[in-house]
Amino acid sequence: MTLKECYKAIGGNYADVVNRFGGERLVFKYIYKFLDDESYNLLIKSLEDKDFEQAFRMVHTLKGICQNLSLTRLYDSCSLLTEELRGGCGKNYLVYFNKLKLDYEEIIKIIKTFKKENED
Repeated sequence: MTLKECYKAIGGNYADVVNRFGGERLVFKYIYKFLDDESYNLLIKSLEDKDFEQAFRMVHTLKGICQNLSLTRLYDSCSLLTEELRGGCGKNYLVYFNKLKLDYEEIIKIIKTFKKENED
């Protein structure tokens, strides 16, 4: 799988990210670093603890990372949850979190497959 194919599979914007980073080399570096980012895990913990202020910060952080990496589909999911948590707990936060969770897990799986194929 090429980087372009990976971005297509994850619902990202390949042209935008390559332009932003000035080529593929840095995109490889940062898309792999995304796998180690703890924002998503901290978001889950915050929601479990009903710490909606912390959850807002974590989803907002994840949204920013997605924007920088042009992970459009996940960015959109993060945006919905961010707005739902802005100023406290919205009544539909679980609906938005479940959408984000599905997108996140699928994207992580695709990136891990991409990494494995390109490191061997």
